[in-house]
Amino acid sequence: MQLLTLPPSPGLATSIRATAQVFEDPTSRALLAHLQQVAPSDASVLIIGQTGTGKELVARHVHNLSARRHKPFVAVNCGAFSETLVEAELFGHEKGAFTGALTAKAGWFEEADGGTLFLDEIGDLPLPIQVKLLRVLQEREVVRLGSRKSIKIDVRVLAATNVQLEKAINAGHFREDLYYRLNVVNLVLKPLRERPGDILPLIRHFIAQYSHRLGHGEVTLDAQAQRKLLDYSWPGNIRELENVIHHTLLICRNKVIGVQDLHLSNLRIERQDNFPESVPQSAETLLQKAFEKLLEQAHGDVYEKVEAELLRTAYRYANCNQVHTASLLGLSRNVTRTLLIRIGELVVNRRRPALDTRDGRVINLST
Repeated sequence: MQLLTLPPSPGLATSIRATAQVFEDPTSRALLAHLQQVAPSDASVLIIGQTGTGKELVARHVHNLSARRHKPFVAVNCGAFSETLVEAELFGHEKGAFTGALTAKAGWFEEADGGTLFLDEIGDLPLPIQVKLLRVLQEREVVRLGSRKSIKIDVRVLAATNVQLEKAINAGHFREDLYYRLNVVNLVLKPLRERPGDILPLIRHFIAQYSHRLGHGEVTLDAQAQRKLLDYSWPGNIRELENVIHHTLLICRNKVIGVQDLHLSNLRIERQDNFPESVPQSAETLLQKAFEKLLEQAHGDVYEKVEAELLRTAYRYANCNQVHTASLLGLSRNVTRTLLIRIGELVVNRRRPALDTRDGRVINLST
């Protein structure tokens, strides 16, 4: 089993990070093979995945497989600093550059010189800092805050995000040129629920780790508890799994973990497509899920609601063109017109009939 763990660091907060990573599931093995191919190069890498999927562990493994492995690996959380401090933290500052700058200080780029700089949550960087970061990546030099002197650096940059940067670019929150500079190599870490083959090895690892730490000796997992853990969706990914096992070992008795010892969250987290899915879902699959959700809240009018919403959506998609709407739905224009009138999307202007006095009959001249 290929196992990655974070090095001991008592002062480092790990509340939302994964502290272990395995590559047992076929999806994970494919990721590992790709990682091993690209790691020896000096190419920038963008690592994408939800919180707790092990992005920093993968970044460290890339570093350890590269020619820079004997040089520093520096990990920085871009969301951990205020906008006023992040520039000084990344690029350094001179004495007196701002209030409280009592001495000169090297930034993280200088600290990582010759090695690897891991920029976690790169999507949290303010736009002005993104501009300066792009220049550093292009010029391979930094200028400390309060100085005009450039300092040459030799750093490989690995970046990570739990948001879809393409959406951030479209919203004007992330620079497109910086995205392409960072995204030379793309590594996507799937949520734990999408790589079920990794779950049991991780469970065994954390049981062994916390059993030893708590002095419990050997602890086993009964069949029912194992099935419940394997069937759970793990919205918090590896970090949630670790917390569950830790808590379980604090309360379990007789050195056997049973279902009664497991405390799994009932929280349902609605994901907003923060990262690319491993397999794109078909329109039919998305429709099926939408229908299932609608049926859960059904009050006997599902068919009417679905038909009305389909007509409205198609009509607006066709820019309120009846012929185009009919073509999209595979209906005749007359049927489409009738249905649109029925749901109130189309209003007919009915004029008063005119009288043809030639033979005394009333004829509707508006038709």
